[in-house]
Amino acid sequence: MRYKFFKKEPDNPRVPPGQNVALGFPVLTYGPTPRIEKEKVELKIFGLAEEMTFSWQALMALPQTEVVEDFHCVTHWSKLGVTWRGILTSDLMATLKPSKDASHVMLHCNGGYTTNLSLEDFCADGCLLAHQLEGKDIPVEHGGPLRAIIPHLYAWKSAKWLSGIEFMDEDRFGFWERNGYHRRGDPFKEERYG
Repeated sequence: MRYKFFKKEPDNPRVPPGQNVALGFPVLTYGPTPRIEKEKVELKIFGLAEEMTFSWQALMALPQTEVVEDFHCVTHWSKLGVTWRGILTSDLMATLKPSKDASHVMLHCNGGYTTNLSLEDFCADGCLLAHQLEGKDIPVEHGGPLRAIIPHLYAWKSAKWLSGIEFMDEDRFGFWERNGYHRRGDPFKEERYG
């Protein structure tokens, strides 16, 4: 019998238009996979915010939350009910001092990847800096040891191998946005490309 990797669920309200449900958890990455030991993780806060750097230990000292969220890839698959653990972006923001002019963030990653978000999207319900997937450390191919989870937008906004958050007073394109992807990426509006 042939294994099916995806199934169609056209009447499931959790599945956005044009998506199929993944039975596994596919891995898609552009470029080489960076390998960073947890103890060497540094998350730099810069731009229109008081500059600071969080070590792994400092991140683990922040409030930790577990969320169960659906995960939607622009390449037409969705993984439903994924359990992540980490720091809610709203809890992180409570420790930061952004300028009143800051309206957007650029997520920076080891390996050079970037993606842009409005502050509203970055701080939305369920968004977090995740370090666990299904109760275990996030595997490196899924963005470990630290990645963003922005569940209400396509997965390219959930940046893997997170290393920095830049606060900005305007929207600037990140890597995929410069290469033709939509500025925001709402899966229920099918905001896939430019």
